[in-house]
Amino acid sequence: MLGRRRFFTCGIAAAAFVLSACVLAQQAAAQGKDVVILAAASLKNALDEASAAWTRQTGKTTRISYAASSALAKQIEGGIPADIFISADVPWMEYVTERKLIKPASRSDYLGNQIVLIASKDSRIDLKIDKGFSLRGALGNDGRLAMANVDAVPAGKYGKAALEFLGVWPSVSDRVAQAENVRMALTLVSRGEAPLGIGYKTDAASDPAVRIVGAFPIDSHPAIIYPLALLSTSTNPDAQAFVDFLKTPAATPFFEKQGFTVLK
Repeated sequence: MLGRRRFFTCGIAAAAFVLSACVLAQQAAAQGKDVVILAAASLKNALDEASAAWTRQTGKTTRISYAASSALAKQIEGGIPADIFISADVPWMEYVTERKLIKPASRSDYLGNQIVLIASKDSRIDLKIDKGFSLRGALGNDGRLAMANVDAVPAGKYGKAALEFLGVWPSVSDRVAQAENVRMALTLVSRGEAPLGIGYKTDAASDPAVRIVGAFPIDSHPAIIYPLALLSTSTNPDAQAFVDFLKTPAATPFFEKQGFTVLK
C-alpha cells in the first residue's frame, strides 16, 4: 500500500514548485527586462527550448514560471506581475478573461495535446483503452492511479472526463493519487510509487522512465487546447515579440518534437 509519507513529500514538493514559480515571476518583473511567462507545467521542455532559441536570435531573455494552469490563473488574479499566460485548457483562460486580466485581442489557441495512460518503463501492464476496460484490475490490490487534481488541473479534468466516458471512473475513483500538476503525477509513476498514471503524451515523451500504455480516444474528453494571451498589466514591448516568435516556423519544431500539435 502506498504510504502517506510519499504523497506528503510529493505535496511539499508541489507547494515549493508553485511558490518558487511565484517568486521567480516577481523577481523577473522587478528587473524590468525579461519577458515573464506563466505557463502550464506540461510545456516546460518545449517552451524552454523555444525560449533559448529566441534568446540566441534576439539577445533578449525570458523568465518562465511553470505550474498547474489553475494555480497560475489564481496568481494572475492575485496580481502577480507577468507578461504572458499559456494555459493547458480553455476554462482557465476564460477565468482570467472574464476578470479582464488579459488583453483580449492577443488571445489565441496555440497548441493541442493528447492524454495517455502511462506506466513505468519496466512494467508489463498491457491494456487496450476502450469502453469498460479493466483499469481497476491493472492497478492490483493496492496500486494507485496517479493523476493531476481532477477538479482543478486541466490534465486531471481531461483524464476524469475520459474515464467517465469509458465507464470506468466509478471503479477507480477511490484509488486515485491526485497531484498538484501533471508533472507531479508523472513523477509518481516514474518513481514506481504508482503503477499507472494519466498524463499528456508530451510529458510521457519527456521522461525515459515511463512508457505509454495507450492513448485515450479523442472523443472521450473535451478537446485539449492551450490558449495563450498577453496579460492586461504587461507593458513590456518584447512580450508581443516573443508571442510572434512562438508562431513562426522557427519555433514549431520544439513543440512538435514533444508531441504537441501547433494550432496557431
